[in-house]
Amino acid sequence: MDSKIVEIFIPGPAGRLEAKYYKSKKSTSPIALVLHPHPQYGGTMNNKVVVDTFHVFMDNDFSVCRVNFRGVGKSDGEFDNGQGELADAAAALDWLERENFDNSQCWISGFSFGSLISMQLLMRRPEINRFIAISPQPNVYDFSFLSPCPSSGLMIYGKKDELVPLNYINELNKRLSAQKGIKVEFEAVPEANHFFSKNGETLVKSLNKYVKKESALY
Repeated sequence: MDSKIVEIFIPGPAGRLEAKYYKSKKSTSPIALVLHPHPQYGGTMNNKVVVDTFHVFMDNDFSVCRVNFRGVGKSDGEFDNGQGELADAAAALDWLERENFDNSQCWISGFSFGSLISMQLLMRRPEINRFIAISPQPNVYDFSFLSPCPSSGLMIYGKKDELVPLNYINELNKRLSAQKGIKVEFEAVPEANHFFSKNGETLVKSLNKYVKKESALY
C-alpha cells in the first residue's frame, strides 16, 4: 500500500516544503491535510500519530498530504513561532486543492502544536468543513479564536495527558458546545498520555470511526 505514497515538494512562503502525498483513485474524493507537533520538540511529519492519522484518511479513500513545516527535515526556512507555520499549512492546502479541484470535502487535522495550526487555518479557510484536533493544548495556546467555530469536528485527547490539565479541555468543550449549527465532539481516551504512546490502536479506531461517519454524509 505504501508504494502509492509519494514524496513531494510544495512551494511554500519560505522555500520548498517536504511532504508525503497519497492520491485516491476515486474522483471527487475528499481531501485532508495532516499537521505535525512542535518542531522545536522534535515534531516532524513522520511522528507516529501523524503517520497513523494519514493512514486513516488513506484507508477511507481520501487524497491526503502530510507536510514538514519550515526548517524540518528537507523543508527550507526556519521555525517561525507559528506565524510561518500557518503560512506553510495554507500553502500545502493550496497545493492539495489544486491537485484535487473536484474534491467533495476538505478536512484538516493536526496533532499537539499541529492542532493549533490546523484550527487557525480552519478559521481562515471557509472551504474546510471538518477537522480533527489531536491532543490540543488550550493551557499553552489560546483557543478563544474558535468562537464561533466555523465547522464541526473532533477533539480527541488522552485522559492522562501529562501536558494538559483536564479542566482546560473541559473549558474549551463548554465554549464550543454552546455554539449552534455545529457539533464539536470531544473524545477522551482513558489511559492515554499526550503522545498516545501505548494507545495508538485505540486512537486509530476512534479516528477511523469518526472519519467514516462524517465522510459518509457527502
